[in-house]
Amino acid sequence: MMRRWHLAHGRHIDLGARAVVMGILNVTPNSFSDGGRYNSLDDAVAQARLMVEQGASIIDVGGESTGPSAAPISAREEQERALPVIEALAPLHGTLISIDTYREETARLAVAAGAHIVNDVWGLQREPGIARVAAETGAGLVIMHTGRGREKLADPIEDQFLFLRRSLEIAHEAGIADERIVLDPGFGFAKETPEDNLDLMARFEELHALGFPLMAGTSRKRFIGVVTGREAPHRDAGTAATSVILRLKGAQLFRVHDVAINMDALAVADAMLTRQAHLSARSGQ
Repeated sequence: MMRRWHLAHGRHIDLGARAVVMGILNVTPNSFSDGGRYNSLDDAVAQARLMVEQGASIIDVGGESTGPSAAPISAREEQERALPVIEALAPLHGTLISIDTYREETARLAVAAGAHIVNDVWGLQREPGIARVAAETGAGLVIMHTGRGREKLADPIEDQFLFLRRSLEIAHEAGIADERIVLDPGFGFAKETPEDNLDLMARFEELHALGFPLMAGTSRKRFIGVVTGREAPHRDAGTAATSVILRLKGAQLFRVHDVAINMDALAVADAMLTRQAHLSARSGQ
């Protein structure tokens, strides 16, 4: 399914024909796999440039760790970490910038600083005012499913529909157009066991019933470590395997730490899908 994703500042990106990679840029001291590596502005900008050179279409800047054991920080601290990086990246030609936040104020300041996308891991349901920011600024919006802080339904896909449909109601009530929305099933966010995440992968196609482009955020997650026996910094090959599986199941965006290995893996997946479409069209003649 081809879709044009409309973003802030008059930008857009086409989804569907080829996988789109979003590079993770954590400017935090305590992110689970790379905390502290990009705390300085120079290091953060250098890493963003490297990810763009490797093929990332979007850089996702996060100023607060969203790991389950991470201590919360203030909005001001989050902004002091993330906003200077966004301001430094904004002049880079062609680079799309995402702000990874659930806070209304941080999202508004980030878009004003040059961000094109708001990526909310609480799916608009922690600070619903963030939906107004997306509506007023025209930002692209990633709405992520989470099971944190609530009772979940036993069936993982039914719980996805329950949560994400409520998030979509909030988005629509705020006036956000469908062409600005991408959904993320939230791998690792209160999916407590490896089986929970593997089940979500196995049934990923069912999420297309929601009618929106889908982003996969499996990168270096704990379930990959359980399967491979590797610690977080060494899970990139496993991540690439999940990217290929989810691409074949229809995911269009991939949020990853290691851009290069995922770009290569997804290039093979895309080549196969292109060939498959060609063979299907030929056999139908």
